[in-house]
Amino acid sequence: MNAGQGSPQPNHARFRLRLATEDDLPSLHTLIEASVRVLQAGDYTSAQMESALGTVLGVDTQLIRDRTYFIAETSDAPSRFAGCGGWSYRKTLFGADRGPYREPDLLDPRTDAAKVRAIFVHPDFARQGLGSLILATVEDAARKDGFTRFEMGSTLTGVPLYRLKGYIEVERIAVPLGNGEALPVVKMIKSSPV
Repeated sequence: MNAGQGSPQPNHARFRLRLATEDDLPSLHTLIEASVRVLQAGDYTSAQMESALGTVLGVDTQLIRDRTYFIAETSDAPSRFAGCGGWSYRKTLFGADRGPYREPDLLDPRTDAAKVRAIFVHPDFARQGLGSLILATVEDAARKDGFTRFEMGSTLTGVPLYRLKGYIEVERIAVPLGNGEALPVVKMIKSSPV
């Protein structure tokens, strides 16, 4: 959800992507919290970000179990997580394990759009093309499973990048938060070229 605004061409040699495992969860939580608190500070209030962490913004372990969630590590320090993101063949559009709108039902690639999920970049690696690299990786993985359309619930911070990558806004969703506020999320869609 938080790829950052506009990115240069990715330096593919600098990053290595691999599938996430449950052993990665502590580091993923740390990465996502840093990404949200720094990169989304211009789009959301502190109260919105803190209340959204772990519910709207966070790891959905179903993606890890489904083997559709990736970690980007730096090539010079493989244990350093630079970013993460995934896709889903389930109906849930966005959110962490405790998030709202959970729909674990399976999608049909002939009629449904794959869900692009939970893309976050560590602030140290923002605006270096990593969000673009993760997005391309998850779209390619979904295409291999037969999906030709994509859908996401983007943060306001990610919208400019996703527009550049061919996504269009179709709806704004005000997600209720536990502190009484709401987090604006943008539903976006894209079709693969035929």
